Amino acid sequence: MQKAILGKKLGMTQVFTEDGIVIPVTVIEAGPVTVTQLKTVDNDGYDAVQVGFVDVADKKLTKPEKGHFAKAGVSGKKFLREFRFDEGVSYEIGAEIKADVFAEGDRVDVTGISKGKGFAGTVKRWGSHRGPMSHGSGYHRRPGSMGACSTPSRVMKNKKLPGHMGVEQVTVQNLDVVRVDVEKNIILVKGAVPGPKGGLLTIVNTVKA
Repeated sequence: MQKAILGKKLGMTQVFTEDGIVIPVTVIEAGPVTVTQLKTVDNDGYDAVQVGFVDVADKKLTKPEKGHFAKAGVSGKKFLREFRFDEGVSYEIGAEIKADVFAEGDRVDVTGISKGKGFAGTVKRWGSHRGPMSHGSGYHRRPGSMGACSTPSRVMKNKKLPGHMGVEQVTVQNLDVVRVDVEKNIILVKGAVPGPKGGLLTIVNTVKA
């Protein structure tokens, strides 16, 4: 069965197994999320479940958003995401999905927006090699050749150049669920996940299972 939920990254810590082995974990506030819309092949061309996460005041919603949530009979949500399930839609509008959808021992893929690192050169941004660092060289951390001058007389697409680094969607696959606290809606996932503290995360079954 496919499972998915939205969460908020709270930070990292470590826990101990019964054997005394320390495991670094990321603490994720997973849900609860509310089903706000069911999409079907007949109406939308595909099957999907739309869920909302984090309550928000009506004054922060647009008129179309207010109508959308009113039609579903749920309170306004800050984040809306869709999940497609191969088994078809098995949820009802207004239903809640909580952290207990996952259990200890499950493997998940976690998607988030990576931390922004500002303007970065090619060495930091793309991992390119630097030039000689001796005093005679005037070429240390620059991007390298821009290409031929006569043909094609332009910089080719996808040339690795300096620019804004980070703030990109990143997915870390095949992470172990170490513990699940249903009462607090907390999931502990082994290892690190993308994004800053408080960042939105999408947690789904791993595709590598």
